[in-house]
Amino acid sequence: MQSSARAIISAVGRGAELLTDVDYHLADTAAEKEKIYNLRYRAYLREGAVKESADARVTDQYDELPNAWTFGVYLHGELCSSVRISVLTSEWRQSTSADVFPEILLPRLDRGEVMIDPTRFVADPDQVKRVPELPYLTTRLAYMACEHFNADLGLAIVRPEHQAFYRRVFLHETIAEPRLVPGLTKPFGLMAADFPTFRKKVFERYPIMRSTAFERRMLFGRSAQRQLPPQQQPLLVPDAAHA
Repeated sequence: MQSSARAIISAVGRGAELLTDVDYHLADTAAEKEKIYNLRYRAYLREGAVKESADARVTDQYDELPNAWTFGVYLHGELCSSVRISVLTSEWRQSTSADVFPEILLPRLDRGEVMIDPTRFVADPDQVKRVPELPYLTTRLAYMACEHFNADLGLAIVRPEHQAFYRRVFLHETIAEPRLVPGLTKPFGLMAADFPTFRKKVFERYPIMRSTAFERRMLFGRSAQRQLPPQQQPLLVPDAAHA
């Protein structure tokens, strides 16, 4: 029987094979967004994180902010998972984590740090059974965002029972104890990883998380209203594919 570490590496390896069949699509239209809001509801309801609702959708005020990118992850053309990527800077200060843990994050933003806050990380409950690599394929978007925006910190709001996994796999550390997140019924703790410090180690361990500058520009450089303020524009960095 494989150890948990070997099982993770094996899953990531299979995920790399699936990348040719994966489409990361930024939700722009009302129909695309609605499908993701419905997927969030199904996923959260399955794990008891939301109460039943006639609307059968989960959305919030952060979905339409200029510093938020909501992606659908499609496998063979079918929506399988989603994540919202929020970029936090000294000027862009709104996101789920920033509002739930302000005393932890706002002072760091005041110091000029750049943070990536991936939230609303959900997967189709039925698809996860068939494609256990989905969490890695979806989390890859957060690493691409960290690379594209030259982040100092990669954040994650994580339920207590999942924090050991984030420490082991993604090298995150807990920086705030669990709190209730508006709209959800279960508490989430705040975890973080110093991206410049762990970047090389993560990419060496999990090559699936690597990306090219072209791929990142296609995903995050889409429109003027979502560009960073001039003083926060990303610097050119070596492609992770060659790091």
